[in-house]
Amino acid sequence: MSDSNKTTQETATIRRDKKDRATEAPACGKDSIQPDRRSFLAGAAAFLGLISVSSCSWQEFVQNHFQRMTKTEIEETVERLRAEYKGKYGKDFVVGTEAPIDGTLFGYALDIQRCIGCRRCVYACVDENNQTRNPQMQYIRVLRFKDGNMDLEESSIYYDPEEVPEKGYYYMPVQCQHCANAPCTKVCPVRATWTEPDGIVVVDYNWCIGCRYCMAACPYMGRWFNFADPVIPADQVNTQTHYLGNRPRMRNVVEKCTFCIQRVRVGKYPMCVEVCPVGARKFGNLLDPDSEISRIISTKRVFRLKEELNTQPKFYYFFA
Repeated sequence: MSDSNKTTQETATIRRDKKDRATEAPACGKDSIQPDRRSFLAGAAAFLGLISVSSCSWQEFVQNHFQRMTKTEIEETVERLRAEYKGKYGKDFVVGTEAPIDGTLFGYALDIQRCIGCRRCVYACVDENNQTRNPQMQYIRVLRFKDGNMDLEESSIYYDPEEVPEKGYYYMPVQCQHCANAPCTKVCPVRATWTEPDGIVVVDYNWCIGCRYCMAACPYMGRWFNFADPVIPADQVNTQTHYLGNRPRMRNVVEKCTFCIQRVRVGKYPMCVEVCPVGARKFGNLLDPDSEISRIISTKRVFRLKEELNTQPKFYYFFA
């Protein structure tokens, strides 16, 4: 066989081999055949078998981000969570998904002159929001200052007098400030936290990966990492929760104050407002010029923490 004929035959063989391989296994690219849903789920299931996902079910793993879920998906998720909580805690939880209220921008105001440092707000918040007790988690920290001093570095959260208020001191509770320009939401790599239209900064616990970037970004120490499962006391009566709020969380996620979203979106005050024995806490709609909080902002001496950072908190402190 001549060299030219040999070369022609080899070229034809190579072309046939390429055609056969292309038919058996298409190349990757936009025109390639993508795996169907069943193949994907089977592969993902095999993958899940190789890893350990703490307190995470298969349904939770494939759940869509709350902001992208359809009404049907939300309903299915809520039913799954209710069944899960019933089996784990023996209680019939109501998992609400109430949306933001039109024409509402929630804001908070606290009268420093009235606050007596009793910490009733702290413990009422723990009960209402099903926080862990061991290790103890508290969304609210009450800072104690000496009269005439407002240096945060010189304040203390550790005080245990026989009676409050103590002479020569004043108190300033601090929690999530629900910033309009929140740095915590900007650093989340999976967009598990965001600001709702009514001003509440929320977390989708099912999407939180526990990286704690948001904790590092928050200048107010308003976020907490959940090292343990939430506590649901056996005698607890209130089982009204919200998907983005006080529903029982899995461990290894970041939590925070949500202005008691499960309460305020059904017309109630946050629990800390209700339990304050001296009426130091005020809450309402910043867009309503006739609301109590709007009148406070317009008539009292008001300040916000670390305003120089341009975080634009919706939490105001005031005094006469």
